[in-house]
Amino acid sequence: MSETKIALVTGANKGIGYEIAAGLGALGHRVGVGARDGARREAAVEKLRAAGVDAFGVPLDVTDDRSATAAAELVGQRAGRLDVLVNNAGISGETGPGWVQDPTTLDLGVVRTVVETNVIGVIRVTNAMLPLLRRSTSPRVVNVSSAVASLTRQADPDIEIGPVMAAYAPSKSFLNAVTVQYARQFAGTNILINAACPGLVATDFTGFHGPRTPEQGAATAIRLATLPDGGPTGSFSEDDGVIPW
Repeated sequence: MSETKIALVTGANKGIGYEIAAGLGALGHRVGVGARDGARREAAVEKLRAAGVDAFGVPLDVTDDRSATAAAELVGQRAGRLDVLVNNAGISGETGPGWVQDPTTLDLGVVRTVVETNVIGVIRVTNAMLPLLRRSTSPRVVNVSSAVASLTRQADPDIEIGPVMAAYAPSKSFLNAVTVQYARQFAGTNILINAACPGLVATDFTGFHGPRTPEQGAATAIRLATLPDGGPTGSFSEDDGVIPW
């Protein structure tokens, strides 16, 4: 088995996902760039290769079963196994003025769309990739979450947690809960699965509002993707440490 680690990052054509791919590539990983848009995906691959990263494109729509299955087949053909899966692809869903999702007027279709990508998509891709992850000696799964998933912080009136986001924030709480269930299922195995908060990062996702760069936002996910054997599993953390549930 090749000593080169194989990674797949979803939503890796831009922003935090791209920087996670770049960071893992700089550490010597061979990186699959998962993305729906073909032109953007290939542009990201070329940019990574120009920076010295061994990258390859993986067509992937996390909301589509056949796409996830085809992506797993492609990774299997290109690499034979998967050592790292970073579930980064995510959406905020439609918002009102001030980036608010008012629970009293929220379109249920928005909730369904957000959960389909942010939660069901993660389950879909993770399960499609599991046979490849099981071929690794040290498989790592990282789910990119958000501090707004923290019910403890959301419920504390003394903590500034941003606008009301009645679709996006609960979807990330749901993702955290799913992460814990995977960690419980994998207990006693070599598969470590954790949730990472990138912080408020200036990307198109946030309208380029935020004090952190995409590189800074990628740091926790990269750390969790490269944990040593015996490292934490079922955790939720940011740069400063563990985030309360």
